[in-house]
Amino acid sequence: MSDVSITAANVLAGSNAKKATGTAGATITAGQVVYADGSDSGKFKLADANASAATANPVGVALHGAASGQPLTIVIEDDDFTPGGTLSLSAAADDGVYVLSGTAGGIAPVGDLASGWYPVILGVAKSASKMNLKIVRGTAALTA
Repeated sequence: MSDVSITAANVLAGSNAKKATGTAGATITAGQVVYADGSDSGKFKLADANASAATANPVGVALHGAASGQPLTIVIEDDDFTPGGTLSLSAAADDGVYVLSGTAGGIAPVGDLASGWYPVILGVAKSASKMNLKIVRGTAALTA
């Protein structure tokens, strides 16, 4: 499997979305998963499931693009989130549940989880274009 291919212009928050604002600490594109870097004034940077425990602690998904130092709005929870890519509901393909990817900022199907990754569920698909976004973090890296 591979990460969900995101079209930034198609990323949309639902009407009941919980959002947060802050400052980008790197160049970020709409649809990328971010964490708040405590060592850099809480700036939003790209989350990554297999880089470190800190980067595998996402707080939300970017709703628009921003260069480092610019304001950024993220969605932190949303029961009707449009991530901007095609989602799958196939049980046979281990899809339907989406996790933080081992590629910085990415969203991956649960079947992509691998040894060394910190497991973080981002949400569950409701349709081919919508998900219930509610981040659930693991506390330890997966083992072989």
